[in-house]
Amino acid sequence: MATLVLTAVGTAIGGPIGGAIGSLIGSQLDGAVFGGGSREGPRLQELAVTTSSYGMPIPRHFGTMRAAGSIIWATDLVESSDESGGKGQPTMTTFSYSISFAVALASRPISSIGRIWADGNLLRGGAGDLKVGGSFRLYTGEGDQQPDPLIAADKGAECPAFRGMAYCVFEDLQLADYGNRIPALTFEIVADDGEVTLRSILSAKSQHDTVDRTLDDLQGYSDGGGPLRYMLETVDRIYPMACDASGAHLTFFDAHPSSEAVVRLPEAAIDQSAESFGATSGRTSQRRADATDVPSGLRYYDVDRDFQSGLQRADGRAQPGRNHILEFPGALAAVKAHELANDAAERANWSQERLAYRVAELDPDLGPGRLVAIDGRPGNWRIEAWEWRENGLELELLRMPYRRGAVVASDAGTSLPPKDVIASPTRLMAFELPWDGQGSPDQRQIFAAASAVTSGWTGAGLYAEQSGSLVAIAGTGSRRCITGRTAAPLRPSTSLIIDRRTALDVQLDSDDFALFSVILEDLANGANRALVGDEVLQFCHAQRLGGGLWRLSGLLRGRGGTEHEALAGAASGVPFCLLDQKLTGLDPAKIGASNIIAAIGVADSEPVIATISTPRRSLKPLSPVHGKTVRAADGSTRLCWRRRSRGAWHWQGQVDVPLNEQFEHYEVGLGDPGRPIRMWETNTCSLMLDPAEYASLQTDFGGTPFWVRQIGTHDRSEPLFLTNVS
Repeated sequence: MATLVLTAVGTAIGGPIGGAIGSLIGSQLDGAVFGGGSREGPRLQELAVTTSSYGMPIPRHFGTMRAAGSIIWATDLVESSDESGGKGQPTMTTFSYSISFAVALASRPISSIGRIWADGNLLRGGAGDLKVGGSFRLYTGEGDQQPDPLIAADKGAECPAFRGMAYCVFEDLQLADYGNRIPALTFEIVADDGEVTLRSILSAKSQHDTVDRTLDDLQGYSDGGGPLRYMLETVDRIYPMACDASGAHLTFFDAHPSSEAVVRLPEAAIDQSAESFGATSGRTSQRRADATDVPSGLRYYDVDRDFQSGLQRADGRAQPGRNHILEFPGALAAVKAHELANDAAERANWSQERLAYRVAELDPDLGPGRLVAIDGRPGNWRIEAWEWRENGLELELLRMPYRRGAVVASDAGTSLPPKDVIASPTRLMAFELPWDGQGSPDQRQIFAAASAVTSGWTGAGLYAEQSGSLVAIAGTGSRRCITGRTAAPLRPSTSLIIDRRTALDVQLDSDDFALFSVILEDLANGANRALVGDEVLQFCHAQRLGGGLWRLSGLLRGRGGTEHEALAGAASGVPFCLLDQKLTGLDPAKIGASNIIAAIGVADSEPVIATISTPRRSLKPLSPVHGKTVRAADGSTRLCWRRRSRGAWHWQGQVDVPLNEQFEHYEVGLGDPGRPIRMWETNTCSLMLDPAEYASLQTDFGGTPFWVRQIGTHDRSEPLFLTNVS
């Protein structure tokens, strides 16, 4: 009765929308009389992923929501290949793919897009930065938006502008991190600023209605389409609404206000006819003691858990038996959701008490949704429906709860959201290190050290400059090398013993970089090697001073034949790099004659350039050591020394080190090594000068130094000072 009457009244006054609202008001009364049925409205989904199904509805979003979209255009996959390997390793070709596509987001204009998730990981951070290669464009759905140029280039004159629909375009999105496929995308859609209002939800379909109902603390809502009645029923279960169709337009207001009853009903009118309810009393009551109609919890989108679905139970605990859970496609904080769950349970429990009541006169204040009081009945009652008959005005009344749901502390639950770290530009060093004894002694050991100031850096492609263009040679991977600069000068050292008095202060490029102390045994096994300028050194102790500043002590200087650099020391601001497994080895064959390396990462607007320092160092023999002079009784002089070997970083004691050259050969010079006065060559670790020759040198070049250096397969070593002519 109530539904039919109110539908007719609503249609006459408010048109089809008014009829739908009238059906909404009377539906609960019909359920009490004829038995309720299941209602299908907007459903809460487990963050449905992006689809491309034809005919799928594009929802309307309000406030801020996380939702998937529908792919409306895409290109074919674009394949690229990259070869990696070198230093005696097999060459491997890897293939990666990129794609351009467009995703429809909302069927009404939106304000902006926040974060984007791909397969549950962040693809776009809160600062608008993409975590992988590609570009992103957003069209907010305004009526004057123009076609996207990339789609227009593909579709030509048939390209639509999709006016009135918000969509985004990904151009050349790199798919390597997602198994070379389009990932499952969800978007943080900011449709409106501030909280969601009922007026904004109804504005497109009922522009002339009056809305006096707030949706407190509702931060987002998604309407997947369908009849307006179903959407309003969904909202009504959480935010109870009343509707008055007695005026020129529909009026929506709070069906559970905190105010008291607006009027007290007069005595019930008596009707002696057998066709009317209540007969001589003018009233009849009904209470359905059905606990299954009382919701035990509320499922919603939790804003504190990146809009994942959450569940808050009324009274904070599960009830025995089958539970009736309300599903609400809205974004709420956990505390508010718990309050609404308690409130809904209170209303459902008390609303099972209903009363049919007849009055003899028509009061303008007695309209649907109004609160009234009744003599002899405690509490407030809400007018659900009314019908004018010959014997009076028949009212359908619903008992209102004594209290609202309790506001109690609540928890959204444990969540492990992906870290949103902004990708920072690449920092690049390139250098050649002394040969470490691995692989061929004829192979140069060239490395790139790529890093960044934040952990959001995801790696970079490496290129060699050849004939004015960049040629791809390798990729860095996502691990950052530990790099920085010296914060104070490093004094010279003879590199003979562990320097326990000198400390090196280093300012690392990132505060989250860490260095570790080791024992002397680890140091002997090659731990804690670092490149400071052109010198290779090792350190025993690492002390964090704060703010990325570290103090290194227990130094072993001039490692790998870099004792000449140790003798020179290092100024403040010299580059520092920890020599560990994070370095990227480069293939000399791909580099060619170039000494220029470039890196391009996600956050690099242009290539980052570095010059390879100390080129051909890997092929350079180490200078001899332990030089001495032996004078014989006959006046002859013997210059002698000990050889060292490339790749032999550890001192072998009395065992002769391997040669690691195609031949053993030395040159001994007198005077400046760059412009020697006299030169001798020998194939042994000594040179004998007879008495007459040495006497002549004493006469002509007294005080001039002798030096020796090894002639290797590819280069000459640094000279070793032997003695002065005396």
